[in-house]
Amino acid sequence: MGKKVKKEAEPPPKDVFDPVPIGSKNPATVVLMLHSPEQEVLVKACEAMYKFAEKGDENKATLVELGAVEPLSKLISNEDKAVRINAVMALGVMASHNDVKKLLKKLDVIPSILARLAPAEDTLIHEFASLCLAYLSVEYTSKVQIFELDGLDTLIRLLSSPDPDVKKNSLECIYQLVQDFPSRAAIRELNGIPPLLELLKSEYPVIQQLALKTLATITHDAETRVALRENQGFEQLIEILGNNELNDLHVETLVVVSNCMEDMDTVQLIQQTGGLDKLLQLAETSTLPEVQMNAAKAITNTAQSNENRKILHEQEVEKTLVTLLRVAHDGLRTAACHAIAIMCENLASKDEFRKLAGIQPIVQLLNSENAEVKKAAALALSNLTNANHLNANAVIEAEGTEALVQLLTDQMVGAVAYAADVLTNMCTQEALRSSILAQGAMQALTEALCSTDSLVLSKVVLAVAALACDSDARTELRNVGGLVPLVKLLNSKNDEVRRNACWAVLVCASDEPTAIEMCRLGALNILQEIHLSTSRKNNFSEAALQRLFDSNLSIKYSFTGCLSSSNKITDGFYDYGKVKPDHKMITLEELYKQKVNQHRPVVFLNAKPPEPALTELPPVENKSPDSPGGRSPTPSKNSNKDKTPRFVAEKMGGPVERDRLHEFFWELHVSELKFQLQSNVIPIGQIKKGTFYHRALLFKALADRIGINCSLVRGEYNRAWNEVLLADEVPKAPGKLFPPKAYAVDLMHSPGHLMKKNSPEAIQYQCI
Repeated sequence: MGKKVKKEAEPPPKDVFDPVPIGSKNPATVVLMLHSPEQEVLVKACEAMYKFAEKGDENKATLVELGAVEPLSKLISNEDKAVRINAVMALGVMASHNDVKKLLKKLDVIPSILARLAPAEDTLIHEFASLCLAYLSVEYTSKVQIFELDGLDTLIRLLSSPDPDVKKNSLECIYQLVQDFPSRAAIRELNGIPPLLELLKSEYPVIQQLALKTLATITHDAETRVALRENQGFEQLIEILGNNELNDLHVETLVVVSNCMEDMDTVQLIQQTGGLDKLLQLAETSTLPEVQMNAAKAITNTAQSNENRKILHEQEVEKTLVTLLRVAHDGLRTAACHAIAIMCENLASKDEFRKLAGIQPIVQLLNSENAEVKKAAALALSNLTNANHLNANAVIEAEGTEALVQLLTDQMVGAVAYAADVLTNMCTQEALRSSILAQGAMQALTEALCSTDSLVLSKVVLAVAALACDSDARTELRNVGGLVPLVKLLNSKNDEVRRNACWAVLVCASDEPTAIEMCRLGALNILQEIHLSTSRKNNFSEAALQRLFDSNLSIKYSFTGCLSSSNKITDGFYDYGKVKPDHKMITLEELYKQKVNQHRPVVFLNAKPPEPALTELPPVENKSPDSPGGRSPTPSKNSNKDKTPRFVAEKMGGPVERDRLHEFFWELHVSELKFQLQSNVIPIGQIKKGTFYHRALLFKALADRIGINCSLVRGEYNRAWNEVLLADEVPKAPGKLFPPKAYAVDLMHSPGHLMKKNSPEAIQYQCI
């Protein structure tokens, strides 16, 4: 063989540059390099971008201004792996800047980023692509897009990545996604619970905490809680709580436990496995108030059902909660009071708190400088004293009355409402009412009645009603001006406030001066409007209206046309005539000030004891065609009760035959009286010629004075009559009494004659 001759290298093409080393400190130049067709240039440019952006937000903003975002978003899909890695790294770091996030959203980059999370891609790409998604997922529309592109499935897969940064970034993105309900359900359907639980064993606390925060969010869903229980997740959580070395995870763990314990099955499981003991022990012994606070919140969530409250009571949870009240931490005290409030739904627990001397520390919290603590303490006392006299007494013994009354003027709306609730509960005992009044409660309640908050008004009005159970309290309510805001609340647009205000008016109207003052303030008119409204009427409005009517019989008779036998006419009564429901009735003082007019005169009654002449009247006719056997149904023959009808008739012009009524010129007589007195108001004693309605009114006034049970009914066309209830003198069978019968009394034609109610002659007497 001949000797080989070395082949000379071919010279490079004449139209190609030799390799040029790249080195630039100008960001604008590097951004221009992102458009290079050479892979090596792109790699170095992207790498430079990553290092530059990593130094701070100002650099990221500079890159945005130079237009680096759009070419980078394209380069993450470059076919060259090195280019993709560096581009994704640069974009992942830059995505923390808000302007970058806006641009990426506009450029619709999420599909490209999700593609970089494919299993075939490099771990480094996974790390920064997931980081970019974590930043983007903070915004709602981005979360929706990630979810719709099945990104949640991809992220769950990455939770099993060997790289901790990939796990962290993916987990952070998942946490953002599950803030929306669809993603929570999808986590369960995609079997995401096991990998989340596995991350609780991570050696990195940040991953453990993110996993717990994610579990805390998704366990708001009942089906997810079931899945967690089926994957033995609850046991894992309890194990963390029992490990003091993991106390930095206890707060987040307790939040998850709190959610899970809303389910009775979970509570039973934790009780059976001893987990409930661990929880209560942790609450009592932990040196971290935040841990104790979340333990108290877990108890509150657990106690939402009757069955769970029974289990907690069996575990002596009351002792734990009373212990927590004494820890000097506002958040913990607030949480403990909330737990006590819900546990009070269990009657045994309500008593147990008193036996453990738990009411005293709650009362002390009413004086806290922290508004939330005061509100929570008032709530706890509200539930503790509800239908429990012993607990109400314990509040008094703890000197809580003054603090509760002071709380009525607090700025915290809830505190005022719950304080009013406690006072309402305490007012069921007369002795406690006196103590509450002595602390100036009426004045404080009056101020609270001016609140604009519906909850406060609803509770405060009930407290007023509960406290105003005696005349002294009602007098004080008048004196401090409490009736003015109370009457205004009858017009409240809030149904509950309006209903409670009607109840308070009903209670306060038991006192005649109070009722009269409320009428003066317009309560009667408002209640009449409510009565005519189908939407505003309530259970107490009609009763309150009737109570006010009964306290002012003049108004009642004008509006209703009827006074019952229990409505006793007294001095100052006046017959204004029939008034329409939507008409405002003029007071007697206003009527006296009017000039004489052509309207129907107002008859005024100034009642006096019966005159001596009344006892000398002849007996009335005893026979009544409607009475059995012709016997009189009147009680006796010679009593004043028998003489009253004739006395009335004689004072009013005597009997008038039915067919001669047109000759009985009573109208002329009354008109003459008006001009003689120069008043539209005529005292009934001045009337010498009176028709049906004059005589019926006088008879009613006298009957009320001498003990005749008599009603007064107004008819049409100046008719009015009286009805009495009388029993037969002799019962049909020995020892057997019959109910009394109603009779109309004739005062016009045959004074004293009794006509059976609704009989033809009674109807003839009442109508023209």
